[in-house]
Amino acid sequence: MNGGATATTDIQRIKIVEQFLLSHLKDIETDKLIVEAVKIIYQSNGTIRIKEINEKLFISQSPFEKRFRKVVGTTPKKFASIIRFNKILDQLDYSKSLLEICYENNFFDQAHFIKDFKKFTGATPENFKRN
Repeated sequence: MNGGATATTDIQRIKIVEQFLLSHLKDIETDKLIVEAVKIIYQSNGTIRIKEINEKLFISQSPFEKRFRKVVGTTPKKFASIIRFNKILDQLDYSKSLLEICYENNFFDQAHFIKDFKKFTGATPENFKRN
């Protein structure tokens, strides 16, 4: 999956998962609608609602999710959450507060942000930054 290298940090692991999912796009015959959906997700930094993508691309949810899963290897919602989390990891290195990061990435509150962060890393943002 990652060319034999071993991921030693959570950031590396997340990047490997993202690269793996993107490699699926290259291996499968191009589905232009799904490629466009991936672009939209990246442009929104993973914060767009899947319903908005359906409306922009004029496709209903069920067929869209089936096509997306076939091409990308995961659901649009999970892919968007990976992209969103990568953006958050990039922001942890800067001088922004966790509250600023929380609201800039469209979390409703800090508790929701911390819950999602723990889901990806197993640690709170504060503990993750220390390590």
